[in-house]
Amino acid sequence: MPAGAGRRCRPQGSHLCWLLCAFTLKLCEAEAPVHDEKQSVSTSTLPCWLVEEFVVAEECTPCSNFQIKTTPECGSTGYVEKITCSSSKMNRFKSCRSALMEQHLFWKFEGAVVSVAVFFACLVIIRQRQLDRKALEKVRKQIESI
Repeated sequence: MPAGAGRRCRPQGSHLCWLLCAFTLKLCEAEAPVHDEKQSVSTSTLPCWLVEEFVVAEECTPCSNFQIKTTPECGSTGYVEKITCSSSKMNRFKSCRSALMEQHLFWKFEGAVVSVAVFFACLVIIRQRQLDRKALEKVRKQIESI
């Protein structure tokens, strides 16, 4: 019996597909939150806005140069809002996302998508012209051989 007899033939890309599926599963498992009964975080280490009600004292504004250097909340988005926690009456800064920043990020994304689309459209046009030239050359050679 020849090697491989009795096995079903699979297309060449099936191994790649299985690897991609396995990688995706591992990625999903890595991103899934771990719910462990033993994991408990003390409420004293959490910011007050996560454990109690709060009121926004100042709306979301861009951080000043001084705030960027001194306030850790400015690091992630570059915008902060001042809040007052209800129970503890503490005034704190909280990182926030401004509409202007979101709009800027949206247009950067749109620009990147359009750029990639134009690049691949140019590649398709170039490849199509190459294939057309090859086909015309083949037809020309067939006509000459007659």
